[in-house]
Amino acid sequence: MATVMTAPPVIETLADLLDRLGVPPYRIRFRPPLGTAVEADVLASRDGEQRLCELVDGVLVEKAMGFYEALLAGWLIRLLGRFLDQHDLGLVLPADATLRLKPGLVRLPDVSFVSWDQFPNRKLPRTRVPPLAPDLAVEVISEGNTATEMENKLREYFTAGVRLVWYVYPETRTVQVYTSPTDVRSLGANDTLDGGSVLPGFRLSIRAWFEDAGEREEE
Repeated sequence: MATVMTAPPVIETLADLLDRLGVPPYRIRFRPPLGTAVEADVLASRDGEQRLCELVDGVLVEKAMGFYEALLAGWLIRLLGRFLDQHDLGLVLPADATLRLKPGLVRLPDVSFVSWDQFPNRKLPRTRVPPLAPDLAVEVISEGNTATEMENKLREYFTAGVRLVWYVYPETRTVQVYTSPTDVRSLGANDTLDGGSVLPGFRLSIRAWFEDAGEREEE
C-alpha cells in the first residue's frame, strides 16, 4: 500500500513541535534550547557525548537504534562493501555519516550509498556535513521510531534527491522498497532485495541477510 504524504504542520507550540518531529519526547534534546540547534551541535553531540543526533527545525533528535538494528545495518554495509569492491559504483556509508539534505536539516541514514556521479573527479567533500543526498538511504526500524517520523523522512529524502529508500522491519523480516514517496513494494523473508537502477546487479536474499546476522532471542 502506498504511503499518503502530508505537509508538515505549522509549529507554534511544543505540541506542534512534537507533532512535526513525530518522535517520542525522550529523543528530543533540550540542550541547546529548542529551535536554536545548528550543525555544529550535531557534531558536538557525536564527538563529545557519543550520541548520534539529527538536526530538524533547530532541534537535535537522537537516533533510535538498538543493538540488533545496528547489527543488521552493519551486516548490510559489509555486503554492500563486498559488492562495491567488484562493481566500482560509489561509496557505502554508516549511520554516523552526517548528510545535509537542505539547510537546517541533517539526517543520518542507518546505511547509505552515494554514487561516484556525485563526486566530480572522485574528490570527496572536506566539510564534515556535506550538502549531499545519498542515492540510496536505508533505515532499520527500531522500537523508538514512529510512523510519523518515517513518513517525514521519506518525504525529505525524495525531496532532496534520494532515488531509492529501503525501510527494514526486523520484527517481521520485511523490507519496504520505495522508488518515490508513493511507489512502494513490500518484500518478505522469502524475497530477494535488489538494487534496481541505483545498484544494478546487487541482489540479497532477505532470509539469508537476517540469518547471517544472527537470531535474536525472544523477550
